[in-house]
Order: sequence, then C-alpha cells, then structure tokens
Amino acid sequence: MVSHIGLVGLGKMGSNMRARLRQGGIEVTGYDPRPEVSDVPSLEALVAALPADRRVVWVMVPAGEPTRGVLAQLQAVMTRGDIVVEGGNSHYIEDQERAGELAASGVGYVDVGVSGGVWGLENGYGLMAGGSPEDIATLMPVFDALRPDGPREEGFVHAGPVGAGHFAKMVHNGIEYGLMQAYAEGYELLAAKDLVTDVHGTFKAWQRGTVVRSWLLDLMVRALEDDPQFERLDDWVEDSGEGRWTVDEAIEAAVPLPVISAALFARFASRQESSPAMKAVAALRQQFGGHAVKPAE
Repeated sequence: MVSHIGLVGLGKMGSNMRARLRQGGIEVTGYDPRPEVSDVPSLEALVAALPADRRVVWVMVPAGEPTRGVLAQLQAVMTRGDIVVEGGNSHYIEDQERAGELAASGVGYVDVGVSGGVWGLENGYGLMAGGSPEDIATLMPVFDALRPDGPREEGFVHAGPVGAGHFAKMVHNGIEYGLMQAYAEGYELLAAKDLVTDVHGTFKAWQRGTVVRSWLLDLMVRALEDDPQFERLDDWVEDSGEGRWTVDEAIEAAVPLPVISAALFARFASRQESSPAMKAVAALRQQFGGHAVKPAE
C-alpha cells in the first residue's frame, strides 16, 4: 500500500489534489516549474524524495506535449516496480503506447480520469482508473483519499485495463457537453419569452425535487446569481478535445450520438463571427425561390 507519492503539476487541480491527499493522510512531494509552489527543485529531486522500494508519481499536467515531456523524463529516472499515474486527459491510445514503453523497464502505468474541477478539494474527485488489478490495489489508499466521502463505488471505478480510465472520462466529458447545452438552450428559451419574468428563479426552483436537478444545474444557478443575463461574458466557447474524441469513437463504432455531436458543433458555431454555410443557404433560397435576403453590412 502507498502512503507517499510524488505529484507533478501544481496548477488549480494539482494543488488542490495535493491538499486533499495530505488531508487524507497521504504524504505528497509536489513538483512544478514554478518554484513558489513546488516542494522540490526538479523532477529528479522529486523521484529521489520518494520511498525507494516502490515510487509512485502522479502526473497532473495538460494533455499532449506537456504530458509526453514529463513521462519521457520520468522514464529515464524511474525503475522496476515503480508506478506512473497519468491523471490528465490524455487520449486512451496514447496511454496504451506509453504503458508499453514503460513496461519495458518494469514500470507500471495507470491512467485516471479525474472529475471535480476546482470544487474537488472540498467535495472530492470522481475517479475512473485503467490499469492492472495489482497496480490499482497498490494505489487504493491514494484513490480513497481523493474520492468523495461515501461508498467507494459511487466515486471510484476500476474501469478496465490501461486506457479504460481515460476512455471512460472521455465519454463522461461528452455527456457533460450534452447536459450543458441542454441547460443553455433552456435558459435561452426562457429568457426569450416575456411570459417568464424570473428566469433565475425558475432555474433555482428546479434544484430540488425535479428530474433535471444536478450539480451542473446548481452551477447554472450560481452563474445566474453572479451575472443574471451573462452580460460580462462573450458567447465564444472552447472545446478541450474530449468531445471530438467521443464523436470520433462513435463514428468508428457506428454508435449514434446526436445530442453530444450537436453540442460539440454548437461550440464550433459559437466561434464564428459570420457563418459561410448560412450565407450559402441564403443564396440558394434566393436562387431557387427568389426569397428575400439581408445584404452584407
């Protein structure tokens, strides 16, 4: 069982995870390129500070090149019996590739999808893990410290072998896209109708007893309390990649995902100052039916 781990990446989530782990009785040595938040000056120093019999390093940096770079450095300094935990949002295929590379040196690899955001320190983190049963059992004290209070199965799952954790998190984020889009469309329709004079109050009244209550709804109420008409925000919405991967996997498996796909495409639409496609539709309507169009300004 593990009682002391290294944690690479002390941003918003990483620093909160360090704090929650320490509250749960896990000793944590953290490394970050920013000296003011780091416990040690380098990755090598972090690994050297861990128990020599079995070192565990949890990587919590952005997916892509930052994660690849950290894993490459760790591969050079970790040895047989050690375990690397990748807690970002890497693609599951990359997890499988990295696990194979580390296995050649006898180093274990576990991928963990982590949900909870900036509220995780207080509420705990939902965890979806992929890896061998042996590595998962070794890490269970760490997972128990991070997950929400209550039954383990309501905040943690060993989803399957390496890659399964991030695949489950990918689908989780795809579902999140659809849920957020549904709340957003409901908000817009309520706000468009003069009949409903208290949009914020309507959302607030849905928080208890209704079938649409959820933590996302609670956050929607909180956002409306802070900015009732979202006047301080632009309508430009980013996507972090998991929604695209979810749709890609659905196409590969011939699984229809109309809601998640539409939510992803709505984010694309949010970034357009004007729509070439809708200009084409207007032109076609004018061509075949002589319908009125609005001249460009």
